[in-house]
Amino acid sequence: MIFSTTVFVFAFLPAFLAIYYLTPWRAKSYVILVASYVFYGWWRVEYLLLIFLMSLISYVAAEVTVRSGTERIRRVAVWAGVSFDLAALAFFKYTTFILGNVNGILTFAGGDGIQVVDVLLPIGISFHTFQSISYVIDIYRKDAPPARHLVDFLAFGSLFPQLIAGPVLRYKDLSEQFMHRVHSLEQFTKGVYRFTIGLSMKVLIADSVAPLADRMFALPDPSFTEAWLGALAYTIQLFFDFAGYSTMAIGLGLMIGFRFIENFNYPYIARSITEFWQRWHISLSTWLRDYLYIPLGGNRGGALKTYRNLLLTMVLGGLWHGANWTFILWGVWHGGIMAIERALGAKGRDTVWPKRIALPLTFGMVVIGWVVFRAPDLGIAFDVYAGMLGLQGFGLRPEILWELQSSELAILLLGFAICFAPLVPATLPAWIKGSNVQAAAMLMLFGLATSRMAAQGYSPFLYFQF
Repeated sequence: MIFSTTVFVFAFLPAFLAIYYLTPWRAKSYVILVASYVFYGWWRVEYLLLIFLMSLISYVAAEVTVRSGTERIRRVAVWAGVSFDLAALAFFKYTTFILGNVNGILTFAGGDGIQVVDVLLPIGISFHTFQSISYVIDIYRKDAPPARHLVDFLAFGSLFPQLIAGPVLRYKDLSEQFMHRVHSLEQFTKGVYRFTIGLSMKVLIADSVAPLADRMFALPDPSFTEAWLGALAYTIQLFFDFAGYSTMAIGLGLMIGFRFIENFNYPYIARSITEFWQRWHISLSTWLRDYLYIPLGGNRGGALKTYRNLLLTMVLGGLWHGANWTFILWGVWHGGIMAIERALGAKGRDTVWPKRIALPLTFGMVVIGWVVFRAPDLGIAFDVYAGMLGLQGFGLRPEILWELQSSELAILLLGFAICFAPLVPATLPAWIKGSNVQAAAMLMLFGLATSRMAAQGYSPFLYFQF
């Protein structure tokens, strides 16, 4: 089940909210847990056991670190919990990738090769793994109190608003909210507004430019215009798809009293790649910083080790996104640029690039990175790069021009206008900020989004695959 479907919006969500608000406080975590398992099991019920086991073993490992009186047992417990989570992620996400590469090496060397099995990737497993690992480590470090009740942690681990594609939450940020949280009409209304905005971002913008991006990336030998058009279309699609999901998740959380971390802050106006990662997928970048970059040594071991740690963190972050050499190269691209920026004195500065070109230069580097992130393999990525360099012609082919729709270009431009809106200072008239006007605008937006949602086919979120 996904948010942008009539089943979720008009059936699952109203039923859940009705039951949730009719249930006494002491049983609300049970309602969240059952609803989350129904939500996840709608996709593949057999993978519910995996989600349950990962949460349960992480909970038990953390409990051992709390109750044990010896450091040796505490260390064994934390390593056992983290290892189980990583082993589950490795098996489901990287088995096919590893076997495929081994098979390629053996075949290249003249051997018979090995059989490569396809392992179905459970949706949301990367997010669930990171949340489970952070809980075990935080409890071991005594950075957070353990969950008071197992059901609270199980509900946290399967929390349906963000289970599939984040934000990456940490239990310590929600622990008090599981014990005490505010339910009010004002907060519920804010949640409805945020959900409506996120739904509109997904179905009205991301899904509208997705066909354009797909057509351009499917072209053999794309020209300069075709390659850049595809890259820019995907740049808008990815942001509005992923940020739309996060906005919906935050809105759903508000509806039931939870406050989640904001996950995006106009990332395309960043003036360096370092700043970009302070604005893009904020929950992931902070997780990578706290649980990878700093434990690796951060910037404490001198310049060369700092650059190494930045590069390694981003490569592992890229590999977290998917088992493909394209994601590894994407991580190298971002990590390498961040290392260069650090060498040029990025720490404590807005940007190391000339101020007049800092924003377009950074945006260009981000777009270049999105090409290899989007491409199914390196061959297609390099084909698109060749087009972007003008090595395969410059204009649009007649058949491509014929397929190009004015609505796609209009939505693409609207997407860019929204992304760069903070660069244009504007003051809204007071009457626009009125509650009645906001309510009317949201109602109209909800109507447009649900009409489009009902008319289009199945359109999963891009980050489901991660």
